[in-house]
Amino acid sequence: MTENIPEKKARQGGLGRHGFTILIAALLLTAIAWGIAELYGEQAKTPATEQGGSPASTGRDAASGDP
Repeated sequence: MTENIPEKKARQGGLGRHGFTILIAALLLTAIAWGIAELYGEQAKTPATEQGGSPASTGRDAASGDP
């Protein structure tokens, strides 16, 4: 004789709130890290990095050691 199992107990898994919470937390932490990197990148800009050219293309001597 087969045993009748209620539909709620026969399901593969529950609602999955724990996994969903972890995914949302990871997304928020990633957004925070991205924001910190953006702020740091804006503060680290110098005139040399804003031009976007290498020392060879700007006519400077690459061996001079001038940052």
